[in-house]
Amino acid sequence: MSVISLKHTGSQETLLLPDRLVWVGEYAWSPVAHEARWGTDGALLLHVARRQAGRPIELQGAASEAWLPRSAVQQLHAWAALKGQVFELTLRGQRHTVVFDHTQGNAFEAEPLWPLLDGEYDADTLYRPTLRFMEV
Repeated sequence: MSVISLKHTGSQETLLLPDRLVWVGEYAWSPVAHEARWGTDGALLLHVARRQAGRPIELQGAASEAWLPRSAVQQLHAWAALKGQVFELTLRGQRHTVVFDHTQGNAFEAEPLWPLLDGEYDADTLYRPTLRFMEV
């Protein structure tokens, strides 16, 4: 059985995540990058490199029933607010060294499964999460 976990390397605290989180765009990133320009003589100048970091990892629970209790949502929200902190994400049996990715907006989002009255929210209220990481 595969387990998804997120470990805060600074505090050694680990949070288990639902194993039904969907990795959006898992194969939409390439480790190869290239830049093409033309020289003054019209020749193509192609610079090819292998990226060493920067792979985005977006995990969504919206359509997969990968829900989190409010207590875990609060922990993830607090971690996402930590500036420059490094985490170890275990996903599909592999470890990824990541940071929360704020380059596209919110690095972490969660919405409750159903609307409740203010006094009805507790530590077990379920949320649909979206987590955005970048490998470093």
